[in-house]
Amino acid sequence: MKLKLLLERENNMVYTVSSSEKLRKSAADSETKALLYLMNFHENSDEIHYFVVDFFNDLTGMDRMGGRLWDIQSKGSKNNSPKALGRELVTLYKNFVSNFKFDSYILFVGGVSPTVRVDSIKNIFKIDNIQKNSLKKLKEGLVEEAQSKTYINPSDIIDNKIDEFLRNVLFVIDDKEPSDYVKSIIKDHIALIPKNDELTAIFNEIRKIQTDKKNTDPVESITITSIDQSLYYYRHLTSGEIKTLVIGRLINKNPFEKACPVPFIDIYSSFPPESRKDALEECKIAFSRALFNKNCAEEFWILFNETYNKILDYPNKSVEEIFNLIDRNTKQNCPDFDVLSLKYFIATVKEGLQNDN
Repeated sequence: MKLKLLLERENNMVYTVSSSEKLRKSAADSETKALLYLMNFHENSDEIHYFVVDFFNDLTGMDRMGGRLWDIQSKGSKNNSPKALGRELVTLYKNFVSNFKFDSYILFVGGVSPTVRVDSIKNIFKIDNIQKNSLKKLKEGLVEEAQSKTYINPSDIIDNKIDEFLRNVLFVIDDKEPSDYVKSIIKDHIALIPKNDELTAIFNEIRKIQTDKKNTDPVESITITSIDQSLYYYRHLTSGEIKTLVIGRLINKNPFEKACPVPFIDIYSSFPPESRKDALEECKIAFSRALFNKNCAEEFWILFNETYNKILDYPNKSVEEIFNLIDRNTKQNCPDFDVLSLKYFIATVKEGLQNDN
């Protein structure tokens, strides 16, 4: 469902949530593309941890501590007129004049009419790339839509506020296929890239999870007084969840399931019995840190790629042998792994690939 936030001007100003129309598949596709844009292509992607679904807007990124917000309104239509763009800006404008501060206001669209852009090559732009007459019509569309909404106070629909808001809007035109958005998680310079239909299947799974978040307990009439309270209702995903899903599909298993990977059992059995549980848990924690470490994302995927290919090239070699085949610098460049946890990682990938055969 699409949710709209009604801003009540009482005492400390609170958000009251209400719901409306159901999503069509095309709209769901657009919102998932918007999520993956925010996760992988936005200039602040490394700072965004949570993706809050249909609470503040179609999608809102949030940092780990709930102190910063990146707001997105998505629209899948391919030929949006200037006035249509203006109308679509209304929920972003509602947040602009709200009590909460948003770091970014993004309109993510499938395309625009030829009259909109000054430079038609630019797919990410601000209002300085919108033609003068089109900008006037865009503003008219926003004003008309804002005047029709009960959740925007008429005193906020004034030229200076609207002009300031428009200077802060980032327009993003969707120029990628679903498979391209998923490929960006894996880092497209790495050789290990699944076929497009597999990437699209992963995209569809992310879309389903995102859509399911809309179908959790109703949030109508709920009020919040701080940004982080939006997380209490579990209408969010995290970048870590999405990366885990992708890894799981690549190796055909949940990388963090409780059981010890079979190829790791020889090493695990050599641990003192009283240390085994803790040692296994430490290996899983190290794997998790490596996967979610945004500062070493490229290095992780290089390691994953080399590990994956060594296992495919030498399916009968042990975890120890695969470990010794991996380039020393590749191993050193992933500081979250030590010797034991890296061997656990190799065993996890190896078991998944064996299950796939």
